[in-house]
Amino acid sequence: MAKRGGFPGGGMPGNMANLMKQAQKMQRQMEQAKEMETKEFSATAGGGAVEVTVSGSKKILKVKLDEEVVDPDDVEMLEDLLVAAVNEALEKVDAETTSAMSKFTGGMGGGMPGSGKNDSYRELKNYGLLQ
Repeated sequence: MAKRGGFPGGGMPGNMANLMKQAQKMQRQMEQAKEMETKEFSATAGGGAVEVTVSGSKKILKVKLDEEVVDPDDVEMLEDLLVAAVNEALEKVDAETTSAMSKFTGGMGGGMPGSGKNDSYRELKNYGLLQ
């Protein structure tokens, strides 16, 4: 009498085994992505006069200012330096996130929203406010 159901040899078919391997690989990659949230990224502006540290989840963790950059007569410069340092730190997060995501997608592209440089970042870089 012929057996009903099952697979020859009693194992999983090749496609099912590959799907299981891919699922396990994806689970490991998701765990690595969660670790990204706890990483810290720092950037400076004004030759190191302003330093900003952000988390992988894009929360500002720390702002460090050298005393000479705090000039009550030139608040605008300090504001520009802060914006520059924050944007650069966020760009670092985006770059690492994009790199990690390309491992998920196997380099298939499909960039993530918000992963490109924004116009204010480019402008600050052009004016020499970013290192």
